[in-house]
Amino acid sequence: MNKPTPFLPSATPSAWLGVMGGGQLGRMFVHAAQAMGYKVAVLEPAADCPAGHAAERLIEAGYDDAAALTELSALCVAVTTEFENVPAASMAQLAEHSFVAPSADCVSIAQDRIAEKRFFVDCAGESGVMPAPHQVIASHADIAAIHDNLLPGILKTVRMGYDGKGQVRVSTREDVRAAFDAMNGVTCLLEKMLPLAYEVSVLTARGADGESVVYPIAENVHRDGILFTTTVPGPNVLPMRAQQAQDAARAIVAKLGYVGVLCIEFFVLDDGSLVVNEMAPRPHNSGHYTMDACITSQFAQQVRAMARLPLGDVRQHSPAVMLNILGDAWFDGDTVREPAWDQVLELPGACLHLYGKEEARRGRKMGHVTFVAPTLAQAQEQLRAACAILNIAP
Repeated sequence: MNKPTPFLPSATPSAWLGVMGGGQLGRMFVHAAQAMGYKVAVLEPAADCPAGHAAERLIEAGYDDAAALTELSALCVAVTTEFENVPAASMAQLAEHSFVAPSADCVSIAQDRIAEKRFFVDCAGESGVMPAPHQVIASHADIAAIHDNLLPGILKTVRMGYDGKGQVRVSTREDVRAAFDAMNGVTCLLEKMLPLAYEVSVLTARGADGESVVYPIAENVHRDGILFTTTVPGPNVLPMRAQQAQDAARAIVAKLGYVGVLCIEFFVLDDGSLVVNEMAPRPHNSGHYTMDACITSQFAQQVRAMARLPLGDVRQHSPAVMLNILGDAWFDGDTVREPAWDQVLELPGACLHLYGKEEARRGRKMGHVTFVAPTLAQAQEQLRAACAILNIAP
């Protein structure tokens, strides 16, 4: 494949990159792009948004606003997205005038659980991994036809589910029927619950020239469907399993023809086997450790991929543990107060990242802190100390 012409940073005239979405992932992308010499425009319907505070321009409009999309593509040589639920049709419109990474086709697969599962099954010959057994639930007739082997399971809405939203654990057909009705009969996917040992995520990036890189394997712990901690290297991850997950990620990103940063989540079962769960066509919460522990952060990598620059070095220079900070840390009973960031920053190896959200709400992602240390045990010790300061159960 011939090397595509890169979009190099330029001061005169300014080189602009665009991002769909104004959340914290967009904010961290903006910072990375600006550090590399680009200006950034954000398209987001909310005026008060983390990425909009940091970017040179905020286009305040809906993601399907034709005039706003035209304005963004006219300004920016390349456009990316910070979350998977941007309409694929909008990404396709942007691609008429700008380089778009990831493509509309890739985004459309990742934002539909049925399409995503179908892709994983089709890709299994190359990746060597399968998703969990599953069945589409679109009617009461589908519920009656559920195979006994699929229960107990998890019923998930096909679209718009994230951080545990749109997911219900079910044990019987009656549970499925009640959950399906509570979701107003939207099409769902029933996935069999498997004997899970632990969860890992693989962060990968692929350039427009077809070259790809894979970061070290991250081991994740979730609470109430939201990522709690990420540990790299994963204390339970065997080298053979890490290699299998990385090889599977390379196969998946190549099969997609993907350009950009992609995160793929896997389950490791009690018997040691690997199951692919889902993918996110963007940087990921579990990849935040790369900002402080790797040569190239996931956000700098996103800039490189969309600007068609050479991909960056993914080596990890220090063991790391990342703690997700939710709005709960601001609450002492019913009293709202600022957490003791000075005490957190006093801990060795503490790297604090707050997202610029003015209102703390329980369950809302407000920031993260990563601890880097000479040894993983030291990083874990500092994380436990931070949990005590922030009144978070370790």
